[in-house]
Amino acid sequence: MNRFMLGVCAWLLGGFCCLPLSAAERPNILILFADDLGYSDLGCYGSEIDTPHLDRLAQNGLRFTQFYNTARCWPSRAALLTGYYAQQVRRDSLPGVPSGSRGIRQPWAKLLPELLKPAGYHSYHSGKWHVDGPRIASGFEHSYSLEDHNHFFNPQQHLEDDVPLPPVPKGANEYVTITIVDHAIRCLQDHAKQHAGQPFCSYVAFTAPHFPLQALPDDIAKYQERYRQGWDKTRAARYQRQREMGLVTAELSAREEDIGPPYDFPEDIKKLGPGEINRPLAWDALTSEQQEFQTNKMAIHAAMVDRMDQEIGRILAQVEAMQATEDTLVMFLSDNGASAEIMVRGDGHDQTAAPGSAATFLCLGPGWSTSSNTPFRRHKTWVHEGGISTPFIVTWPRGIAARGELRSTPGHIIDVVPTLLDVAGVNAKAEDSQVPARPGISLVKEFAEAGSVSHDSLWWLHEGNRAIRMGDWKLVAAKDQPWELYDLSQDRSEQHNLAAGKPELVRELATLWDAQTAEYLKHALLDPAPEPSRPANGKKAKKKAD
Repeated sequence: MNRFMLGVCAWLLGGFCCLPLSAAERPNILILFADDLGYSDLGCYGSEIDTPHLDRLAQNGLRFTQFYNTARCWPSRAALLTGYYAQQVRRDSLPGVPSGSRGIRQPWAKLLPELLKPAGYHSYHSGKWHVDGPRIASGFEHSYSLEDHNHFFNPQQHLEDDVPLPPVPKGANEYVTITIVDHAIRCLQDHAKQHAGQPFCSYVAFTAPHFPLQALPDDIAKYQERYRQGWDKTRAARYQRQREMGLVTAELSAREEDIGPPYDFPEDIKKLGPGEINRPLAWDALTSEQQEFQTNKMAIHAAMVDRMDQEIGRILAQVEAMQATEDTLVMFLSDNGASAEIMVRGDGHDQTAAPGSAATFLCLGPGWSTSSNTPFRRHKTWVHEGGISTPFIVTWPRGIAARGELRSTPGHIIDVVPTLLDVAGVNAKAEDSQVPARPGISLVKEFAEAGSVSHDSLWWLHEGNRAIRMGDWKLVAAKDQPWELYDLSQDRSEQHNLAAGKPELVRELATLWDAQTAEYLKHALLDPAPEPSRPANGKKAKKKAD
């Protein structure tokens, strides 16, 4: 009888464990996604930029110190919303496969809203898209999609619920960071009226602080004098704060004066005038004209980050007004490291216009990008730590007991979907055995206890830049360059290449990288891969657009 009763209890418990979560038990989800934000660009990651709302999220939750993206915009967005490496779903390039920024996902590579829908979620998108396919058919109930990546004022190409909107008249002074959040708030207000008691997933994809550097005059004025000390002193001060916070233990990487923008546009440098410089030289080596020009650029970048934080504050206030703060899981991260790119697009650059105004087209460039990516090497597009390291802040008052804690376990943007499906009580395993398992892991256990989960390995490939991390060992190489080997437990800033002294480990990791690349190529070829006739946004593609 005792054995019988034990068996009944076990059956009942097992049955209860398999019961779906009720709507009240599922958290709301708020994903805040920045564009070209460096690892050290938030106050809670060492910056002097004022980001009180994000800092408060960090104080009330977790900061991950070793979280990664894919080094570029569209691959990170594919990974964020599918849970796969972008190459697996043809959204970053692999040889012999129509893929990359114009690649088309396989039917089985569904986006997060479709995956959450069976659990009763209502999903909303606001901001940048840069994913193939329409938004509404991908599971979002409402979407404001900003397709104009050349204007922060008065967007010319944008859509609502996949229907084109008229261009905003020039001179209207509409600022897109505010517009994106206006839409996100309207969606939440509508959700509260139409779907009270049901969970929401709000995906807010900012275009800030991506180029062009354009910001509201009052926001720029706040930072006008803050960066006259230059990028060397700014970087050193950020590093010191990071050390005090316990975010980093690695040494500050050397400034790489020979590394400039990843793409060379010499004619654009001329358009920007004599103040522009495409190498991160010592600040004291710059002319006074160059120092003034560069100081203005960083003031605008800071203003864009500050404004993004202000708008995030408005979203959080709306969640609070819905009495949903305790039951909302918030994630903040960036699609890649800060950018060293310098180019002129859109309406061009007027050297006589006020820096940061609609008539200008400025880019952060390698000097300030090096500072934004403190303490790491390289920039967006590279897969050295500066290109792939992102702040990752997670809060969920009801579900995460930790307050103000750090997590040093390596994680990756491919972990977002498995984590969210886990908290939503959705079975993440595909019914079709032919569909590849997602390479990411759920971080839910890590939320509760540091060191609870781990990856076997993490893998990168973008424009010939490649890397693999296994434990604390990282093998990395720039395009057409030999492998470099680093022990990230001692040298996360990648200053001491150990490849020559450990050839067997180099071969082992390189073999693993090759094997994973071959496996992801198989996944990319699982379904016919049509050659797209046009980009997903319906516009003619421009080389290196992101």
